[in-house]
Amino acid sequence: MTGTFETIPLFATPIIVSDVPDAAALNAELRKAIEQRQKAHPGTQHSNLGGWQSTWDMDRWGGAPAIKLLALARNLANRVTADRQGKPVAIVWQANMWANVNRAGHGNEFHSHPGSFWSAVYYVDDGGIAADPSLGGELEFMDPRGPGPAMYAPHLAFAMPGGLSAGANETVPPKAGRLVMFPAWMLHQVRPYRGSAERISIALNLSL
Repeated sequence: MTGTFETIPLFATPIIVSDVPDAAALNAELRKAIEQRQKAHPGTQHSNLGGWQSTWDMDRWGGAPAIKLLALARNLANRVTADRQGKPVAIVWQANMWANVNRAGHGNEFHSHPGSFWSAVYYVDDGGIAADPSLGGELEFMDPRGPGPAMYAPHLAFAMPGGLSAGANETVPPKAGRLVMFPAWMLHQVRPYRGSAERISIALNLSL
């Protein structure tokens, strides 16, 4: 007979989800800046599969709303970062940020953001995904432990919080006004968007 036991969740990976209060006004200003930039500048090509992606200097052309969003991300990063003794830090994060506009069929392939500590995505417009999850466009993270647990016994999982997706992926649904922050080394992708509107997001990196 098995006695009492304790499950210790070692090597947890933080995914920070923050819904910005009163985001509607901020999103309206961000959308205006992005639409103006999109009309004047062709998109760039990195991990995006279709869609329009701006240059990585939105903090320079995005105006006051972009600076406000960057300040929110920097403050959040300081709240979820500690030194190796677990003490709070106050880091002046270096940053770069860019806008993404996805329409039907557009997404991003799996990638990471080398050279940064935190990465984040903010949703200006979820393209209707929050109301209708069948439209796709989710942010998807690959298990950093690799596929091992799923390859040997794909029908088994770990009986603990977060254990059911071992060796597989997890998704975070877009929602207008939502800021999602994650370690920059995590492999992530954007699943294809199947709506008829626009899925507008802003990505950013925070480094030392």
